[in-house]
Amino acid sequence: MTKYIFVTGGVISGIGKGITTASLGRLLINRGFKVNVVKIDPYLNVDAGVMNPFQHGEVFVTHDGAETDLDVGNYERFFGVDLNQQSNFTTGSVYNEVIQKERRGDYLGQTVQLIPHITDEIKRRIYQIGKDTDVDVVITEIGGTVGDFEMLPFIEAIRQMAMEVGRGDSLFLHVSLIYTLPNGESKSKPTQHSIRKLQEFGIHPDLLLCRTSQHLNDSVRRKISLLCGISEEFILEGLDTKCVDEIPLNFEQQGMGHLVSKKLGLERRATMDAEWIAMVDKLKNPKHTTNIAIVGKYTTGSDAYISVQEAIKHGGIANEADVHIEWVEAESLTDYPNIDKSFENIDGILVPGGFGDRGIEGMILAAKYARENRIPYFGLCLGMQCLVIEFARHMANLKNANSTEVDEKTPYPVIDLMLEQRAIADKGATMRLGHYPCVLKENTKSYAAYQQPIILERHRHRYELNNDFRSQLTEAGLAFSGVSPDGSLVEIAEVIDHPWMVGSQFHPEFQSKPLTPHPLFREFIAAVLRYQQEKTESGEGS
Repeated sequence: MTKYIFVTGGVISGIGKGITTASLGRLLINRGFKVNVVKIDPYLNVDAGVMNPFQHGEVFVTHDGAETDLDVGNYERFFGVDLNQQSNFTTGSVYNEVIQKERRGDYLGQTVQLIPHITDEIKRRIYQIGKDTDVDVVITEIGGTVGDFEMLPFIEAIRQMAMEVGRGDSLFLHVSLIYTLPNGESKSKPTQHSIRKLQEFGIHPDLLLCRTSQHLNDSVRRKISLLCGISEEFILEGLDTKCVDEIPLNFEQQGMGHLVSKKLGLERRATMDAEWIAMVDKLKNPKHTTNIAIVGKYTTGSDAYISVQEAIKHGGIANEADVHIEWVEAESLTDYPNIDKSFENIDGILVPGGFGDRGIEGMILAAKYARENRIPYFGLCLGMQCLVIEFARHMANLKNANSTEVDEKTPYPVIDLMLEQRAIADKGATMRLGHYPCVLKENTKSYAAYQQPIILERHRHRYELNNDFRSQLTEAGLAFSGVSPDGSLVEIAEVIDHPWMVGSQFHPEFQSKPLTPHPLFREFIAAVLRYQQEKTESGEGS
């Protein structure tokens, strides 16, 4: 029988429920259990597709094309699996489904209400995950903070589920803040109030994870246990750390996996985390250090590029390197003669995805700087398009070449809206999304990375390289090393006369995982280290 774990958060947003959920899943997977997961977001958007990255962070795309919350990316990386559209839903999608059912007459004239119709739809979706995937455990993370108005239907739904499946087959894990005063004193009162609010809704947490900047002392643990009715054994600490990949190991040391297995009546199994331990050891004890610049338009809110950051880290793991990221605001790159200051002590340049015209010229200048100075360059989606635009302008003599997204009147639209996108008016869930195959050309840097002729990668874009300019760009020295099976779409472009300058129209960061770093990120960091070594040997580096 499938077991159900529900994760809630208290006191403040951004408490770490996503990483906690991902880490717990990793512990259960280490024990050989089959685990699936769902993130519920209590906002009225149908999905995350059109949300502002500054406010909401990255939109993570699953292999089947769902535009989801960034926590789904954390789940995939920690679980080591590919999730799907079932793994994230919102209040908006639930109400949308219920209203459609009402319009079809599915409720046979009933008065449609929050309870039972909305709560039943929430429960149906969670139950469906367990049925469809035949797993031992389904973990459900409830977004938001206990006490928020918009959380109430979800809190009620999981309360009902715990009654329906039985308390022996369900577990409530609450993540809450222990505040530390400037004098070092720990305060548990906010957590006490958070738990009492849950109890008012009929939910009694079985396991409490206390987010804290310092170790929990015994008196704080006893106070929480006494006043909230949670056994001290089931009160764990989530100590602040800079290495999120180490969190599952910290939880294992505190016995989280054992406690959860015990509470749910899961078969006791040995942990199998040797591979994860070895990965964390490489991460914490690198043989090399290097610096790369991310030139983007959302650099002040780094969650917008969280999968890119993680994939860079994975590339570092594969090369036993600690990769330090320098954030460069694309809009600041306007004065090319003085651009050296922005890339001082930089060994590689990465331009990530994005939309709109803001900062585009800065990204194009970054590509020009990387090409002329033979610095390793990796362009993702928009970053590939900037590579193409720069190359067209300065190597193919296509002056003022541009993307029609930026300049509809450009004389050389080397990047243009895809044909199938031109009749589409709605913005949500209408891009080219999810897995598409790509055929690789032999004797290219891309083929050398993958070592296979056909790959599957995830996409999220409306604009593509304009085929009208393929021959001119090829003659100028740009190789199209990856194309769609019918040859109609360019998926990867690389500069032939450059140590490593590659751009992908797809988003390889979405498939990179700490135990299986993505081939392109692995080779990008390898190229960065080679550049660093050559620079050091020539006396240019430190």
